[in-house]
Amino acid sequence: MKKNVLITGASSGIGYEFAARFAKEGYNIIAVARNKQKLDELKHQLEKTYGITVWIYAKDLSNQNEVHDLYETLKNEQLDVHILVNNAGFGLYGEFVKTELQEELNMIDLNIKTLTHLTKCVVVDMVKRNEGKILNVASTAAFQPGPLMAVYYATKAYVLSFSEALSNELRHTNVTVSALCPGPTATGFADRANLQQSKLFKSGVMDVKQVVEYGYKGVMNNKTVIIPGMANKLLAFSVRFMPRTFVTNIVRKVQDRV
Repeated sequence: MKKNVLITGASSGIGYEFAARFAKEGYNIIAVARNKQKLDELKHQLEKTYGITVWIYAKDLSNQNEVHDLYETLKNEQLDVHILVNNAGFGLYGEFVKTELQEELNMIDLNIKTLTHLTKCVVVDMVKRNEGKILNVASTAAFQPGPLMAVYYATKAYVLSFSEALSNELRHTNVTVSALCPGPTATGFADRANLQQSKLFKSGVMDVKQVVEYGYKGVMNNKTVIIPGMANKLLAFSVRFMPRTFVTNIVRKVQDRV
């Protein structure tokens, strides 16, 4: 029997590529995003190309009621989740005193609360079956504070910390938890976060397919922390040996617009 992969934020970017990558390996896809039209296109493309089944759910997952409704629908339709990819999330650029509070609260809801909520629902079932994988999409932003994106960096620090802790708690089961920590990647993220002119994105980005390939291999090999690319690995680990104020100042300079 084919296994099912639930992917949030599946209509574009990293989520879309993960859907294609798992479909290529014969997994059925449970795709969730807000854009129904893009989900329809995803379903048509993947079912035609790979001969798998795609179930689509147009949901605004920043609304916790919709997260609950999604899980209840999956239970009612007897759709087990064998792999969960918590990919939905967004960022916001700007000084905290100038950015919109509601945008940041929505970001916390989606990047943190939804990821935690959906993980709680799915991991209980996985532990009962003693089988499953969870991949939480974090970021290299998780390894240091991020002036000009203060809330976003903090949400990704939560995702990384939560994933590592949960991985440890489940170490005696056949359920694994991984955190994917990409650096700047060629997706729609920069446009959504208003980051197009920042030095960070002007200095170069990774190809989204390459990032997803790292993520796919990492989660299938039960790796807890997955950092695509040597430059990103060096960045993530070098900050451990620097004073926090120095690291924060460097990030501020990198985040500034050109």
